[in-house]
Amino acid sequence: MTPTAIVTGAGQGFGLALTVALARRGTTVVACGRDARRLRGALDGVPGVVALPGDVTDPGFRTELAAAAGARLDLLVHNAGELGPSPLPRLADYPLDALRVVLETTVLAPLGLTRETLPALRAAGGTVVTLSSDAAVEAYEGWGGYGAAKAALDHLAAVLGVEEPDLRVYAFDPGDMRTAMHQRAFPGEDISDRPEPESVVPALLRLLADRPPSGRYTAADLAVAP
Repeated sequence: MTPTAIVTGAGQGFGLALTVALARRGTTVVACGRDARRLRGALDGVPGVVALPGDVTDPGFRTELAAAAGARLDLLVHNAGELGPSPLPRLADYPLDALRVVLETTVLAPLGLTRETLPALRAAGGTVVTLSSDAAVEAYEGWGGYGAAKAALDHLAAVLGVEEPDLRVYAFDPGDMRTAMHQRAFPGEDISDRPEPESVVPALLRLLADRPPSGRYTAADLAVAP
């Protein structure tokens, strides 16, 4: 049976690199992104990919995503996220409306989509991956909004792993990458020393192949493990 995956935020960056890598390995990938032109332009012609434009904060679209994946879902990757204002503001100056958007995209939407797909994940004994960040565990000036959202997502993943012992639930920290979001976090700075997303994908693929217990894992740890 052909494995099936959902990858959110698949129009660029790590989500795009992962989608292409999974499809090349024979997985049918339902790939979503808010920018329809970017998503289809990036994934048109990639065999095994179903490009489904939409916003994961929309409950109706989450239902559509779950339906597109079908009755069995081997892998759900919550890659879509929201950085928040750029330049990154201190918490004393953080607009609360902007923080609500960050939390809606980074925490509530993944929970909603997970709930929509749980029957299919259970049927397949599947895996849920949430994209984490070192900002979830370290106190960096300016990263309070994004870091708080990622910390909340980490905890949701940890609890889900306890509540769904037949699944694997991983919070995966890819480390710094050369992406559009990372550039927005450092406007005007040269981030060319950061690794390309494609170079980080093998660490996640190793995690998926090894299927260790549910938990939080970093790409750096997976890269150096024997």
